Amino acid sequence: MLRWIFALLLIPFLDAVLLAVVVSQTSYVGWVGMVLLVVLTGLIGMLLVRAEGRRTIGKMQRSLAAGKPPTNELLDGGLLIAAGAFLLTPGLVTDAIGFLLAIPVTRIPIRAALKRFVIVPYADKKTGGFASGNVWTFGFPDQGGAGGADSSDGGTYDLGDDAYSVDGEDSYTIDFGDDRTDDADDDRDDDPFAR
Repeated sequence: MLRWIFALLLIPFLDAVLLAVVVSQTSYVGWVGMVLLVVLTGLIGMLLVRAEGRRTIGKMQRSLAAGKPPTNELLDGGLLIAAGAFLLTPGLVTDAIGFLLAIPVTRIPIRAALKRFVIVPYADKKTGGFASGNVWTFGFPDQGGAGGADSSDGGTYDLGDDAYSVDGEDSYTIDFGDDRTDDADDDRDDDPFAR
Protein backbone atom coordinates (compact mmCIF):
# COMPACT_ATOMS: atom_id res chain seq x y z
CA MET A 1 0.00 0.00 0.00
CA LEU A 2 2.83 2.35 0.85
CA ARG A 3 4.35 1.66 -2.56
CA TRP A 4 1.18 2.87 -4.32
CA ILE A 5 1.02 6.03 -2.21
CA PHE A 6 4.66 6.74 -3.08
CA ALA A 7 3.93 6.24 -6.80
CA LEU A 8 0.92 8.59 -6.63
CA LEU A 9 3.02 11.26 -4.91
CA LEU A 10 5.89 10.78 -7.36
CA ILE A 11 3.81 11.68 -10.43
CA PRO A 12 2.95 15.28 -9.36
CA PHE A 13 6.55 15.74 -8.23
CA LEU A 14 7.82 14.67 -11.65
CA ASP A 15 5.28 16.98 -13.29
CA ALA A 16 6.47 19.97 -11.28
CA VAL A 17 10.16 19.21 -11.90
CA LEU A 18 9.64 18.70 -15.63
CA LEU A 19 7.63 21.91 -15.98
CA ALA A 20 10.30 23.87 -14.09
CA VAL A 21 13.10 22.41 -16.23
CA VAL A 22 11.30 23.09 -19.51
CA VAL A 23 10.44 26.66 -18.56
CA SER A 24 13.93 27.45 -17.22
CA GLN A 25 15.80 25.89 -20.17
CA THR A 26 13.67 27.34 -22.97
CA SER A 27 13.40 31.09 -23.03
CA TYR A 28 10.95 31.21 -25.94
CA VAL A 29 8.28 29.07 -24.26
CA GLY A 30 7.93 30.88 -20.92
CA TRP A 31 5.26 30.32 -18.31
CA VAL A 32 2.38 31.43 -20.50
CA GLY A 33 3.41 29.08 -23.29
CA MET A 34 3.76 26.22 -20.82
CA VAL A 35 0.28 26.80 -19.43
CA LEU A 36 -1.12 26.93 -22.96
CA LEU A 37 0.73 23.68 -23.81
CA VAL A 38 -0.74 21.91 -20.78
CA VAL A 39 -4.26 23.16 -21.57
CA LEU A 40 -3.91 22.22 -25.24
CA THR A 41 -2.72 18.69 -24.49
CA GLY A 42 -5.59 18.31 -22.04
CA LEU A 43 -8.18 19.40 -24.62
CA ILE A 44 -6.76 17.22 -27.40
CA GLY A 45 -6.55 14.31 -25.00
CA MET A 46 -10.15 14.70 -23.89
CA LEU A 47 -11.33 14.74 -27.52
CA LEU A 48 -9.31 11.56 -28.12
CA VAL A 49 -10.74 9.88 -25.01
CA ARG A 50 -14.26 10.82 -26.07
CA ALA A 51 -13.79 9.34 -29.56
CA GLU A 52 -12.17 6.18 -28.18
CA GLY A 53 -14.95 5.85 -25.61
CA ARG A 54 -17.60 5.92 -28.32
CA ARG A 55 -15.65 3.35 -30.35
CA THR A 56 -15.28 1.12 -27.27
CA ILE A 57 -19.00 1.31 -26.51
CA GLY A 58 -19.75 0.28 -30.11
CA LYS A 59 -17.36 -2.67 -29.82
CA MET A 60 -18.98 -3.63 -26.52
CA GLN A 61 -22.45 -3.61 -28.09
CA ARG A 62 -21.23 -5.76 -31.00
CA SER A 63 -19.66 -8.26 -28.58
CA LEU A 64 -22.86 -8.49 -26.56
CA ALA A 65 -24.94 -8.92 -29.73
CA ALA A 66 -22.66 -11.79 -30.77
CA GLY A 67 -23.14 -13.41 -27.36
CA LYS A 68 -19.52 -12.95 -26.24
CA PRO A 69 -18.50 -11.37 -22.92
CA PRO A 70 -17.00 -7.92 -23.52
CA THR A 71 -14.00 -8.36 -21.22
CA ASN A 72 -11.49 -6.47 -23.38
CA GLU A 73 -13.95 -3.66 -23.99
CA LEU A 74 -14.65 -3.30 -20.27
CA LEU A 75 -10.92 -3.08 -19.57
CA ASP A 76 -10.57 -0.52 -22.36
CA GLY A 77 -13.35 1.51 -20.76
CA GLY A 78 -11.57 1.47 -17.40
CA LEU A 79 -8.28 2.45 -19.01
CA LEU A 80 -10.03 5.29 -20.88
CA ILE A 81 -11.49 6.58 -17.61
CA ALA A 82 -7.97 6.55 -16.12
CA ALA A 83 -6.67 8.27 -19.27
CA GLY A 84 -9.27 11.01 -18.89
CA ALA A 85 -8.27 11.56 -15.26
CA PHE A 86 -4.58 11.76 -16.18
CA LEU A 87 -5.28 14.15 -19.07
CA LEU A 88 -7.36 16.47 -16.88
CA THR A 89 -4.55 16.69 -14.33
CA PRO A 90 -2.22 19.49 -15.38
CA GLY A 91 1.32 18.44 -16.16
CA LEU A 92 3.41 16.91 -18.91
CA VAL A 93 4.00 13.53 -17.20
CA THR A 94 0.31 12.98 -16.49
CA ASP A 95 -0.54 14.02 -20.05
CA ALA A 96 2.00 11.50 -21.41
CA ILE A 97 0.50 8.72 -19.25
CA GLY A 98 -2.98 9.78 -20.35
CA PHE A 99 -2.03 9.63 -24.03
CA LEU A 100 -0.45 6.20 -23.53
CA LEU A 101 -3.74 4.95 -22.09
CA ALA A 102 -5.91 6.68 -24.70
CA ILE A 103 -4.16 5.66 -27.93
CA PRO A 104 -5.19 2.12 -29.00
CA VAL A 105 -1.68 1.15 -30.16
CA THR A 106 -0.28 1.56 -26.65
CA ARG A 107 -3.47 0.70 -24.74
CA ILE A 108 -3.68 -2.86 -26.13
CA PRO A 109 -0.32 -4.01 -24.65
CA ILE A 110 -1.16 -2.26 -21.38
CA ARG A 111 -4.51 -4.09 -21.31
CA ALA A 112 -2.81 -7.43 -22.03
CA ALA A 113 -0.27 -6.89 -19.24
CA LEU A 114 -3.04 -5.82 -16.86
CA LYS A 115 -5.01 -8.98 -17.60
CA ARG A 116 -2.01 -11.27 -17.28
CA PHE A 117 -0.35 -9.86 -14.18
CA VAL A 118 -3.23 -8.32 -12.19
CA ILE A 119 -6.71 -9.49 -13.12
CA VAL A 120 -6.24 -13.22 -13.79
CA PRO A 121 -4.05 -13.85 -10.70
CA TYR A 122 -6.48 -11.92 -8.50
CA ALA A 123 -9.49 -13.78 -9.92
CA ASP A 124 -7.71 -17.14 -9.52
CA LYS A 125 -6.85 -16.29 -5.93
CA LYS A 126 -10.43 -15.39 -5.11
CA THR A 127 -12.07 -18.32 -6.95
CA GLY A 128 -9.54 -21.07 -6.31
CA GLY A 129 -8.66 -21.38 -10.00
CA PHE A 130 -12.17 -21.40 -11.45
CA ALA A 131 -11.64 -18.07 -13.27
CA SER A 132 -8.89 -19.37 -15.55
CA GLY A 133 -9.77 -23.06 -15.49
CA ASN A 134 -6.80 -24.15 -13.36
CA VAL A 135 -8.92 -26.41 -11.19
CA TRP A 136 -8.04 -29.88 -10.00
CA THR A 137 -11.08 -32.04 -10.48
CA PHE A 138 -9.39 -35.40 -9.95
CA GLY A 139 -6.26 -36.58 -8.22
CA PHE A 140 -3.78 -34.57 -6.24
CA PRO A 141 -2.65 -31.07 -7.33
CA ASP A 142 0.89 -31.45 -6.03
CA GLN A 143 3.12 -34.29 -7.11
CA GLY A 144 3.99 -36.61 -4.28
CA GLY A 145 0.94 -35.60 -2.22
CA ALA A 146 -1.29 -38.04 -0.36
CA GLY A 147 1.26 -39.81 1.78
CA GLY A 148 4.12 -39.78 -0.70
CA ALA A 149 2.23 -41.33 -3.58
CA ASP A 150 3.89 -40.74 -6.93
CA SER A 151 1.93 -40.30 -10.12
CA SER A 152 3.23 -42.47 -12.92
CA ASP A 153 0.68 -41.35 -15.51
CA GLY A 154 -2.47 -39.22 -15.67
CA GLY A 155 -4.71 -41.03 -13.18
CA THR A 156 -2.61 -43.83 -11.70
CA TYR A 157 -0.77 -43.46 -8.40
CA ASP A 158 1.97 -45.85 -7.30
CA LEU A 159 1.61 -46.56 -3.60
CA GLY A 160 4.98 -48.29 -3.47
CA ASP A 161 6.03 -51.90 -2.90
CA ASP A 162 4.17 -53.86 -0.24
CA ALA A 163 1.73 -51.00 0.29
CA TYR A 164 -1.23 -53.14 -0.63
CA SER A 165 -2.09 -56.78 -0.63
CA VAL A 166 -4.83 -58.87 -2.17
CA ASP A 167 -6.61 -61.07 0.37
CA GLY A 168 -8.50 -63.21 -2.05
CA GLU A 169 -10.38 -62.63 -5.22
CA ASP A 170 -12.66 -59.77 -4.08
CA SER A 171 -10.89 -58.05 -1.18
CA TYR A 172 -7.72 -56.10 -0.69
CA THR A 173 -6.06 -53.91 1.95
CA ILE A 174 -4.02 -50.76 1.52
CA ASP A 175 -1.34 -49.62 3.95
CA PHE A 176 -1.25 -45.82 3.91
CA GLY A 177 1.83 -45.67 6.09
CA ASP A 178 0.40 -43.27 8.66
CA ASP A 179 1.57 -43.52 12.24
CA ARG A 180 -1.32 -44.15 14.59
CA THR A 181 -1.32 -45.28 18.15
CA ASP A 182 -3.06 -48.44 19.29
CA ASP A 183 -5.64 -46.36 21.22
CA ALA A 184 -6.89 -44.79 18.01
CA ASP A 185 -7.12 -48.23 16.36
CA ASP A 186 -9.22 -49.60 19.22
CA ASP A 187 -11.86 -46.90 18.68
CA ARG A 188 -12.11 -47.71 14.99
CA ASP A 189 -12.26 -51.52 15.11
CA ASP A 190 -16.03 -51.55 14.79
CA ASP A 191 -16.10 -49.09 11.84
CA PRO A 192 -15.42 -50.96 8.58
CA PHE A 193 -14.86 -47.70 6.62
CA ALA A 194 -12.20 -46.25 8.96
CA ARG A 195 -8.63 -46.23 7.71
